[in-house]
Amino acid sequence: MKRYGSVIGLDAAQIAEYKKVHAAVWPDVLNQIKNSNITNYSIFLREPENLLFAYYEYVGNDHAADMARMAADPVTQKWWAVCMPMQRPLSTRTGDEWWASTEEVFHVD
Repeated sequence: MKRYGSVIGLDAAQIAEYKKVHAAVWPDVLNQIKNSNITNYSIFLREPENLLFAYYEYVGNDHAADMARMAADPVTQKWWAVCMPMQRPLSTRTGDEWWASTEEVFHVD
């Protein structure tokens, strides 16, 4: 199992809508997350900075392939089309990132 964390900004005017759509995530999106070997997935919001922090645990054997399969899923693409306009990527992210990756510097079980 490997842990992943990432961060992105959220448009202040879209906070209520972002919370609303995530209170009722589409079942096919949830299934795709599970089928991509992702567990313990959470998104946290930090206000007033309006930063989203996502955390998940990956239990598969090929993270890149599972993420590519998720990105190719038509329902996931529709879900992202709903969410992405509300998000504000960090200017410091790498060229291929939407959510900026983070480095784990501490963990305890």
